[in-house]
Amino acid sequence: QVQLVEFGGGLVQPGGSLRLSCAASGSFLRLNGMAWYRQAPGKQRELVAELTSGDMTNYADSVKGRFTISRDNAKNTVFLQMNSLKPEDTAVYYCNADLNVYAWLRSREFWGQGTQVTVSS
Repeated sequence: QVQLVEFGGGLVQPGGSLRLSCAASGSFLRLNGMAWYRQAPGKQRELVAELTSGDMTNYADSVKGRFTISRDNAKNTVFLQMNSLKPEDTAVYYCNADLNVYAWLRSREFWGQGTQVTVSS
């Protein structure tokens, strides 16, 4: 069974930093793109950052210059370094991965359990 486990959420003051990590465990054939989403109270889930299998990155305009997505392929882990955090960054952050479990099936998306990030003084 494939599972994404997230770590690193917590409470931080405005201007502070947090580093989220998400590790994919289990057996799978190929790991494709990985991404981070977030969902604030009363709002829709939005894409924050993504990293394709070709190591191309894409960021939401609201986090450009502040957030950095990266991954350790050897450990099947994706990271989100968040700097200069703002109160509007407060949300539950979800790790997402697209991967192939079996060669004869299409790839599918897996989601982490979500980790709370709260930016407040």
